[in-house]
Amino acid sequence: MTLEKYSIGVGDRFGHQGAAQLQALQQADQRGVKIVPVWNKSFREHTIVGTQPADTRHAADGAVKECSWKHSYYVDADHIGLKNVDLFLDSSNFYTLDVADFIGKAAEEREIASFVKSMAKYTAEFPLSGVRTTTRVTEEDLAAIGKKYLFAVKEAGRIYRHIAEKKGAENFVAEVSTDEANEPQTPAQLFFILAALAEEGVRVQTIAPKFTGSFLKGIDYVGSVDQFATEFEEDLLVIAHAVKTFDLPKNLKLSVHSGSDKFSLYPVIRRAIGKHDAGLHLKTAGTTWLEELIGLAMSGPEGLRVAQEVYATAHARIDELCKPYETVINIDRSKLPDPQLVRRWGSEEYASALRHTQSDPRYNLHFRQLLHVGYKVAAEMGGEYLRMLEKYQEVVGQNVTENLFDRHINPLFLGSKQS
Repeated sequence: MTLEKYSIGVGDRFGHQGAAQLQALQQADQRGVKIVPVWNKSFREHTIVGTQPADTRHAADGAVKECSWKHSYYVDADHIGLKNVDLFLDSSNFYTLDVADFIGKAAEEREIASFVKSMAKYTAEFPLSGVRTTTRVTEEDLAAIGKKYLFAVKEAGRIYRHIAEKKGAENFVAEVSTDEANEPQTPAQLFFILAALAEEGVRVQTIAPKFTGSFLKGIDYVGSVDQFATEFEEDLLVIAHAVKTFDLPKNLKLSVHSGSDKFSLYPVIRRAIGKHDAGLHLKTAGTTWLEELIGLAMSGPEGLRVAQEVYATAHARIDELCKPYETVINIDRSKLPDPQLVRRWGSEEYASALRHTQSDPRYNLHFRQLLHVGYKVAAEMGGEYLRMLEKYQEVVGQNVTENLFDRHINPLFLGSKQS
């Protein structure tokens, strides 16, 4: 199974927006750019919402049929490990092997020594043309890389081989994720991580490294855009060289996790992938749920009431809801509106506070982040929330489609500015 050049993670917390998401991709297809969807939902999200991996597959298959989607599509077992991967074997054909928790755990000394010996011949690859960040790599550097990353790579190998044994290596796409590590990977570290993955037999097709700066959930990038641009382009060069050197899959590409709404980065990403004729995987999963809330708020008094209730409950349970996401959100509680005030808002006020339009003075990124992690509240509403989605699907779906196409696909893949 070979992942296409451009792919986009279109997670859907409640499994109701598959067709709306596909309609955005069909608009891109009509303009000559093929982007394939990857429906991703993690074990954590299934646990919170009360769904099963089979539900994601069912929703994806249904959307594909409804829209007569003619290209490939994928269902991602998002951020899985050996403890929970078996739950996704029947329903998924894309696996995000999350090994960030294993970074820094020491491999055995003999394994590190073997790694250094096998990689020593590649130290001459640096300085790599176009990559200024890393100059010369010594055997001491290799040992440091091995101590930091080898155990994590071997864990990725264990997960990969387990899936391959159950499904067959040709029947799924493997992504390796190190984006939730504490520190960004240097170009040299990425090169030798890919080398070690090749030695482990992991046919990785997309890799999600950690970049400098903050990729917080549902809001724009926080950090130096120029520094990101340098890192991103150097990583593209490293991947291209590693593919040739280690006989990795030719379609291996960068993945940007928590990539939704990173509007300031889209122009530099677009320039870099165009310059190097490179592929891209972008994850936009969590913001679909926010677009549902905006759509409900805009649908009229009934939908607005539900959206207001979600916020009021999330505000009251902020500690509980934020805890699983504390490393990827930054909420200033003093800037959250009082729930009683929000109950008096009209549709436009609620939607404007939540919609990610940075030029709008009513936009509140703290309000947006809290609601981003507040989907558990809607899940607990059960049938009430789902009935609202179904009743106002036309308004909600149009909002989802327009957001995905106009604000993400268009600027990133077609080159037009988002509003």
